[in-house]
Amino acid sequence: MEYIGRSILVTVRRPILAAALVLIALGFMGQSITSPQPARAQSGSREVIVADVDGTIDPVMARYLSRVFDDAQSNDVALVILRINTPGGMLESTREIVADILASNVPVVTFVGPSGARAGSAGTFITVAGGLAAMANSTNIGAASPVGAVGEDIEGTLGRKVTNDAAAFIRSIAEQRGRNAFALERTVRVAAAYSVEEALSQNIVDLFALDVDDLLRKLDGMSIPTASGSVQISTGDLHVREVGFGFVDNILSFISQPDIVFLLFSLGGLALVVELWSPGLVGPGVVGVILLLLSFAGLGQLPFHWAGVGLLVLAILLVVTETQVPGFGIFGIAGGASIVLGGLFLVGFFGTPDFGDPDYSVSLWLLGGVGGVTGAVAVWFGWQVRQSSLAPAYVSPISAQALVGQHGSVTVDLSPKGEVMVAGERWGARIEGAHELEAGAHVEVRSVDGLTLIVESGRADTAPI
Repeated sequence: MEYIGRSILVTVRRPILAAALVLIALGFMGQSITSPQPARAQSGSREVIVADVDGTIDPVMARYLSRVFDDAQSNDVALVILRINTPGGMLESTREIVADILASNVPVVTFVGPSGARAGSAGTFITVAGGLAAMANSTNIGAASPVGAVGEDIEGTLGRKVTNDAAAFIRSIAEQRGRNAFALERTVRVAAAYSVEEALSQNIVDLFALDVDDLLRKLDGMSIPTASGSVQISTGDLHVREVGFGFVDNILSFISQPDIVFLLFSLGGLALVVELWSPGLVGPGVVGVILLLLSFAGLGQLPFHWAGVGLLVLAILLVVTETQVPGFGIFGIAGGASIVLGGLFLVGFFGTPDFGDPDYSVSLWLLGGVGGVTGAVAVWFGWQVRQSSLAPAYVSPISAQALVGQHGSVTVDLSPKGEVMVAGERWGARIEGAHELEAGAHVEVRSVDGLTLIVESGRADTAPI
């Protein structure tokens, strides 16, 4: 009986022991899966980069910030702060910047500042993409609804597609950063905007700071998420390095304005017309090529349309045609009209979806002015060409005196007008002393009337060899 009891006890204890071991193992596994990873220490560098996102979000801004992140990564800086003050900008450039922030192994803090700044439209996406987001006093964020390139509403299916795409984009950023996805989605769907107090209370941003120095003080000891895990920041002895636009960035930013692009293209084309009208000047041709290349560089930063480029090229060709083949001003007027239409269609006309306030279009006043001047100049050139062809020919008295007495031969029958070869050149001629002379006959110049030589029959032995 005792043996049977021990057997039963052993039989029962074994599965209990096995079950206990399984539970303990699962407990350890669960702990390893669910327990948060400790924040890693920040890099050994004691430098923080402050980069200004000030102005329109466009390819120039995206390229500049990409270099900032590369600089931070290669120099192993402790922290990057993006100081944001933007009305909005281009959708694709916004996506590039957000992607760079989310992929950064260096902690990125976005700061809407200084006081009075805004993170409008595209700036909303960039701000909430930061590992930590802050705002200064009297700042605002939001109104991120997609619009056309000149600020117009996008209607119909395209409008719904663009809005839903942008809403999903900002929702995904909010979910990744643990922010209020509902409040942020409203900035896209109903153009909601929030003050700094509202943004803090609705978990859109994390901190309020007066300026960069105040922000660094408040960041001390905090953990900031990066692409490779959270990093605990110690800001006590960080050295701040401001990184701004470089020389090339400033040039690209200037020439990528729609009005500037249009002016560069128009002036470059007119300079080439001047070179073609007066070959050998060289200067206008060189300047024209440089201006056209600059216009193409600026155009590459804008949501342009090839229809506008084609019309501007056509305008140049029409102006050239007016100067070479005068059409009583028709080609010149058509060139002026073409340059106006080209500028109108160049950027913004076809409603490229974007974020925010920037107006990607050429000023109507500039279009009218340049078109009018181009047409007037082309007509004037054509008139000058016609006048020069109609003006009476002139041979100086010295040249005329040198021609008198010269001998030549008839190349086109004189009856009484025709053509002769004198002094190695062909001249219009009129016979004197006879009614006509056949080709090959010998003549002598008696006088000069404009570009017409008055000739008489000459002897064969006096003809030039």
